[in-house]
Order: sequence, then structure tokens, then C-alpha cells
Amino acid sequence: MLVYILLYNANTEDEGIHTIQEGDLNKILMFQDKDDALRYTMMLEAQDFPKPSVEVIDSEEIKIFCEKASYEWEIVEPGKLAIPPEINLEQTSWEEEEEQSATSMTEATTSEAESDSSMPSNELDKIRNQLEGLL
Repeated sequence: MLVYILLYNANTEDEGIHTIQEGDLNKILMFQDKDDALRYTMMLEAQDFPKPSVEVIDSEEIKIFCEKASYEWEIVEPGKLAIPPEINLEQTSWEEEEEQSATSMTEATTSEAESDSSMPSNELDKIRNQLEGLL
């Protein structure tokens, strides 16, 4: 059966699925009706949550994903009002990964800059003048 799920950063490397955390468990909502899923995204946005996109997928794929990730799932029947939680995670796992990646890149850039500082100042001045000439 085709269902509608909520994805963040759809079709990118850091794609993430919207879940509701209940205790230690994460639950994925599978909407049978696209309008209900869209309504839910609007409620999320109204509560200052990041706005996900609504994507169609086979429910069996989500069930398999949930088994592998130890997530729960719930089918939201047409017309059933699903209400988003009142609080949002301070930091999502995909945001944590972005921060770690940015930190790694900053450290690499810093070490490159430190190794470049061994360049004689007259060469640096020459390069600086060439760059200023481009502007």
C-alpha cells in the first residue's frame, strides 16, 4: 500500500525521516491521505519545527526500515487528526553530522593554512597583488 511520509532534505545525502519520539522509541507516521500529511507539515511549521516534504512510498519499505532501525510505525487513517508534539529536539542527528563534518573541514583548512604560513612573505605579497588585480 502506498503511504505518505515526511522527509527532511529529501533526495540529498543528509536525508532524514520525521519521527515522533515516545520515551526511548522513535515512531514514523505513515499517512494514507496526502492532504492529512500536508496538514501535519503545516502544523509542524506553525510550531516552528523545520518543514519536511511529503513523499509517497510503499508502506512495506517503511516497515522494513523500522525493523532495521528499531523504530515503531503508525498508519494514520484518512481524516484522523494527527497532532505534532509540542517540543522539538534541540539538535537532530543529521544536524549533528553536519556540525561534525564542518568541524573536520575547519580543522583540515586550519592545518593547511598553518602549512602555507611557511611560504616566504614576498611570495605571499606577490600572490596577494595578483588576486587584488583580479578584483
